[in-house]
Amino acid sequence: MNIFKKTIFSVLASLLIIGNVYASDKIRIGTEGAYPPWNSKDASGKLIGFEVELAYSLCRYIGRQCEVVEQDWDGMIPALQMRKFDAIMAGMSITDERKKVITFSQGYADEVASLAVMKGSSLEGIDTPAGIGLSSPNGDAKKALKTITAALAGKTVCTQTGTIHQNFLESGDVGKVNVRTYKTQDEVNLDLASGRCDVALAAAVAFTDYADKSGKSVVLVGPTFSGGAFGNGVGVGLRQASQLGGTLGARDAELLNAFNKAINQARKDGVISRLAIKHFGFDASM
Repeated sequence: MNIFKKTIFSVLASLLIIGNVYASDKIRIGTEGAYPPWNSKDASGKLIGFEVELAYSLCRYIGRQCEVVEQDWDGMIPALQMRKFDAIMAGMSITDERKKVITFSQGYADEVASLAVMKGSSLEGIDTPAGIGLSSPNGDAKKALKTITAALAGKTVCTQTGTIHQNFLESGDVGKVNVRTYKTQDEVNLDLASGRCDVALAAAVAFTDYADKSGKSVVLVGPTFSGGAFGNGVGVGLRQASQLGGTLGARDAELLNAFNKAINQARKDGVISRLAIKHFGFDASM
């Protein structure tokens, strides 16, 4: 009798979970709120930016309500795994390293990276191609990396911690670099402007956005970077369904499929392009 009761309770509990998973209209999406123009906050503390608007658009395509919540960057993936929210939209590039612990939707926007200095820096005018790809670097890319290696020797390069930019600087592709890391991109920008950094590395639009809003004379130098350590665009991060199995795993698999379909439709309808042009000043959609 006890075994029978336990079985009934187990079935009822499973049905309750299934009801919560599939009946709920709300999808919780984590974002940093400190990486403009991808995501940030206005003067009242409201979350704004390209990804915040895109998140609500994708949820409308999916047919569910959306709640975008703030999460510190360095705790983003652990918070997702602890089910504090259902998905990440935080300028997170799709990399092989991250795919070991989470799943990504297809990419929705490209995030080319760039070095930046203050106007008058000796690093202005580095002679390199306009952009280089690092997935399979050609001769020009390899030559550019040597030029950058020489330019960064003895310099302090600032970047946000736990990012593809830090990974690149510590990869050895540009030699041994004196890297200084910060919790947020805002802190990187402030120390670059104050002279505590010789040069900084981040998404190119993070610097141009800061320059436009602050009036500081920030200058992009060298090539833009993509591929390799910089990943393959930015996508929605989700839990790996295979790690959980059961009802919760099925829900995560359902969300991955739903986001991929929504991104496809948003791309076809021109939504991603319009939001990218609005926030970046150019079409960064993928």
